[in-house]
Amino acid sequence: MNLEEARAYMLGQQIRAWDVMDSRVLDVLAKTPRELFVPDDYRELAFADTDIPIAHGQRMMCPKIEGRLLQALQLESTHEVLEIGTGTGFLTACIAQFVEKVVSVEIFDGMTQEAKIKLQEQGIKNVELQTKDVFSLKHSKKFDAVAVTGSVPEVDDHFVQMLKPGGRLFIIAGKAPAMDACLVTLHDNGEWTRQSLFETVVAPLINAERPEPFLL
Repeated sequence: MNLEEARAYMLGQQIRAWDVMDSRVLDVLAKTPRELFVPDDYRELAFADTDIPIAHGQRMMCPKIEGRLLQALQLESTHEVLEIGTGTGFLTACIAQFVEKVVSVEIFDGMTQEAKIKLQEQGIKNVELQTKDVFSLKHSKKFDAVAVTGSVPEVDDHFVQMLKPGGRLFIIAGKAPAMDACLVTLHDNGEWTRQSLFETVVAPLINAERPEPFLL
């Protein structure tokens, strides 16, 4: 199977089959070269229905979860988005094509630098990459959407407080073997609601288990 056949199979048999019907999301996933963001040793798995090992014991989300994430956030051209966990930069590249700006935070500087090169090679310029531990991040800026690419033990105010009113947060909470991928919406009155989307398992964010408070 050649690359284009594999890409088409991924879109039809994995992403659409998992209820991703937003044509904008499907278009971005079709035209963004996922194979160029996958580690060389795993390039043959670029379009497989699996998460892929990357540096520092982390893993790249499988395509169908990336598709559901992009669809759930309902991204618009005026949005500023915070991504927690840059990884290889593939999801960063996808998000950037929908919005005005992406701020992407990664705890490992080597991964930040590699993602920067890959994004530059794709001509993507509306991304600000930061090497930081998000759990010690003092950040007063609010975002239209927040995408968390690792899991946390439970959903609380930590990431919700980084949303603008009306903002949306995609986050995966719980512990294996059944984690809850959910969409959190911050309402104008300051209250937030949580909608369960599907069950999955992804690697936890580094330091997600520690009890120290999240400072804004």
